Amino acid sequence: MSSRVLVAGIGNVFLGDDGFGVETVRRLTGPGHGLPEHVEVVDIGVRGVHLAYQLLDGYDTLVLVDATARGAAPGTLYLIEAAEPGSLAPQGPVLDGHQMSPDAVLALLDTLCAGTGTSPPRRIWVVGCEPGCLEEGIGLSAPVAAAVPEAVRMVLDLVRHPDGEPLDHEHNATAN
Repeated sequence: MSSRVLVAGIGNVFLGDDGFGVETVRRLTGPGHGLPEHVEVVDIGVRGVHLAYQLLDGYDTLVLVDATARGAAPGTLYLIEAAEPGSLAPQGPVLDGHQMSPDAVLALLDTLCAGTGTSPPRRIWVVGCEPGCLEEGIGLSAPVAAAVPEAVRMVLDLVRHPDGEPLDHEHNATAN
C-alpha cells in the first residue's frame, strides 16, 4: 500500500503568474492523468490556514506547486526538496489567518501536529516556476503558461515515485 500524498496548488489567480500553482493542479486533475488512489490534489490558492488543517489529516509526502522567484528566466521550473517542516522561518506574521504563506504553515506544522497527535509529512517537495509578471491581472504570461505541462509531468513523476531522486532540479520550459 502506498503512502498518502497531498499535492497543493498555491497562489493568487488575480496576480498574473502567481496563479501558476492553481493552474497546474487544475490541469493535473483533468482527464487522462490517471492519478494513483493514494494521491489527493487540492487547489489551496491563498488559503494557508486551509493547507494547515489539510495537513493534519496525515500525509507522508507533500508536493507544493507555486510561483517561485529565484532569479532565472520566467518559465524556469524548479524541483526543490524542502527542509524539515519546523526548520523554516516564516516571512510574515505567523498567526494572521489571512496571510499564512506556505512557509508560515510549514513553520507551524510541528506545533500543530503535536497538539493533535498527528505527524508532519516525511518529505516535502516544491515544484516552482519562475514568474514573469506578478501584477494585478488574470492569466499567466506566455513563458509561465508554457511551463505548466512540464510541471504537470514533474508532479506526476513525484507522486508515482515519491521516494525516487529527481534527475534535474531546474528546467527551462521555453527550451526543448
